[in-house]
Amino acid sequence: NTSPTFPWYITGLVLQWMKAEGGLSEFARRNAEKARLLYECIDDSPWFENRIDPRYRSRMNVVFQCYDPQHEALFLQQAAEAGLVGLKGHRTVGGCRASIYNAMPLTGVQALIECMQAFSP
Repeated sequence: NTSPTFPWYITGLVLQWMKAEGGLSEFARRNAEKARLLYECIDDSPWFENRIDPRYRSRMNVVFQCYDPQHEALFLQQAAEAGLVGLKGHRTVGGCRASIYNAMPLTGVQALIECMQAFSP
């Protein structure tokens, strides 16, 4: 058997980076902050909603919808024009999904929030 050396190598690099950034506790703090800010934006928005009970909301994949589904394509277009891509939700569920995993910086989440706050169909 040949060991999967490339995935091991990449995993090692990622773990070294995470350790240098402050370790798991630092990433937990960052991810909680990014999710909190994005969910606050959605919950306070006149255009977007999140139908998931706050107790069960993900810190990694934040899903949301436009109150009016007809506005979703316009939002995705405006987001793409602002350089925010990959927000279209799953093809069978619809809506939008922002993946804010460990490597997504706070500035990326802030850019999405600014785009959402500026959105007006």
